[in-house]
Amino acid sequence: MPRYKLTVEFDGGPFVGWQRQENGASVQAAMEDAVNALTGAPALVYGAGRTDAGVHALAMVAHVDIEKDYGADVVCNALNQHLRPAPIAVLAAEQVSNDFHARFSCIRRAYEYRIVNRRAPLTLERGHAWRVTARLDADAMNAAAQTLVGLHDFSTFRSVQCQSKSPVKTLEEISVSRAGEDVILRCAARSFLHHQVRSITGSLVEVGRGKWRARDLKAALEAKSRDACGPVAPSDGLYFRRADYETS
Repeated sequence: MPRYKLTVEFDGGPFVGWQRQENGASVQAAMEDAVNALTGAPALVYGAGRTDAGVHALAMVAHVDIEKDYGADVVCNALNQHLRPAPIAVLAAEQVSNDFHARFSCIRRAYEYRIVNRRAPLTLERGHAWRVTARLDADAMNAAAQTLVGLHDFSTFRSVQCQSKSPVKTLEEISVSRAGEDVILRCAARSFLHHQVRSITGSLVEVGRGKWRARDLKAALEAKSRDACGPVAPSDGLYFRRADYETS
């Protein structure tokens, strides 16, 4: 049975997240319905990671097994046809080995958080970025963020609903940069805790506003307590940016 690797872009605004849930529309369910419309048979679509309600994706990787060999271009074009009008697009499709698994073969996941640093309300970016009106020092945020690189107990930056067996994760890289009004946080790791990126972003904004210093961020990390976390950034500005694989 052919296995197809799919690269998917989506606007998370209308969805409860990637994973199929009973309490609302999900990206996974929309993808599976599109495959069903193409093949006439139920299918399971596996993603590289889960996303919360309102979180977007620039290049989520997924895979699906389809009994018939349609060819990658046919699968890509047909799924896009059946996904309309949902804000989901299959950017690319390719046949891969049955050993490939979108989630379990993934060696690194990368996220991006977008902040628009201005006083004026958002119009074009509404629902797709976090507006912060206080002037942010992106250089200070970037310097403080390096405290978080490496193997740590990230309990402070972990949602109380997180189902991960351990709060210990290795943050491989993190950066904060400014381009005009935009302040962009990028980070990568093999895996993340629930709300980890949003929690880190909110705490770094406290640094950028001058309310925290780098040592305060370090103290929050070392506290290993949710009470030490800064405000949690809203889901609007978070994007699943990339999934990396050994053979990709």
